[in-house]
Amino acid sequence: MTDTLPKMMKAVVKSQRAPGLELTEWPVPEIGPGEVLVKVRAASICGTDLHIYKWDEWAQNRLKPPFVVGHEIAGDIVRVGEGVTRVGVGDYVSLESHVVCNECFYCRTGREYICENTKILGVDRDGGFAEYVAVPAQNAWKNPRDLPLRIAVIEENFGNAVHTAMAQDVSAKYVLVTGCGPVGIMAIAVAKAAGARRVFATDISEYRLAMARQMGADVTVNVLEEDVVATLLKETCDEGVDVLLEMSGAPSAIDQGFTLLKEGGEVALLGLAPGPFTFDLNQHIVFKGAIVRGIVGRRLWETWYQTRGLLESGAVDLSHVVTHEFALDEFDAAYHIFMSGESGKIMFHL
Repeated sequence: MTDTLPKMMKAVVKSQRAPGLELTEWPVPEIGPGEVLVKVRAASICGTDLHIYKWDEWAQNRLKPPFVVGHEIAGDIVRVGEGVTRVGVGDYVSLESHVVCNECFYCRTGREYICENTKILGVDRDGGFAEYVAVPAQNAWKNPRDLPLRIAVIEENFGNAVHTAMAQDVSAKYVLVTGCGPVGIMAIAVAKAAGARRVFATDISEYRLAMARQMGADVTVNVLEEDVVATLLKETCDEGVDVLLEMSGAPSAIDQGFTLLKEGGEVALLGLAPGPFTFDLNQHIVFKGAIVRGIVGRRLWETWYQTRGLLESGAVDLSHVVTHEFALDEFDAAYHIFMSGESGKIMFHL
């Protein structure tokens, strides 16, 4: 099997410092000791991939083309490097995209998710919008054979939602999720599974708000049509919310969320703001005694075990999260649908 691997493969590549991507021939990656080669069965688009496609300010400052795009990946191991014993050829895996050093202060103190030398697939090293991808063996998460591919391909992204929702106790709490993109709607499902009292969700898209309701939101608010603060104060009998899960990065949503937060409330911030903005630190955090956490990636590997538990128990159903499927050579059409806001997760078949 491994002796018949091709030398070249199809891949979606960021080939130059400009908007757009290119489908091209790319060398099949070599692997070294401790690494595995994965034949990609499916990959999905993330918000980071959209930054890369648009070539916005973040992308211009961070990226060094050319490289293969894509970091949400599922497939089968077809080759293993020297010293690899935990996984083997034929294993069906999802991939953790954060490649950590295992040597820095943070890795050595149990905080690998903020490793100071993190290299991200499809950002800092070749990713998985391709027929093959090489990763350290520890980044290959072995799946049960009966796990649907539509779930396996978004397992890593689901981990963002799990990390955000589980960063604080949401049981019996009023929870507000601001931003109902794919991670936001999955966080709603996690909060419900963890026993939230009620979950509220806000967005500007009726399509996404409908998905939020499907994933368990008790009340949804279109911020273009309703006064979010007034509506949710009424829904909570003027209590406000105990927990804010901020997924949008929109300054207005952040301000509304903190305004609704109770004294002593807790906040988990995953959304990325477009840049610096004015924020009332005194009223929103200091005088409220709020607890605020920044969320990066997934806790390695605690979050992955939590995702497995939520999926295997049936506590969270992700079967409706992937709404569109494309062949890899249809990537332009896939990106345009993703940009429209009229989709959940978008999946590539390889």
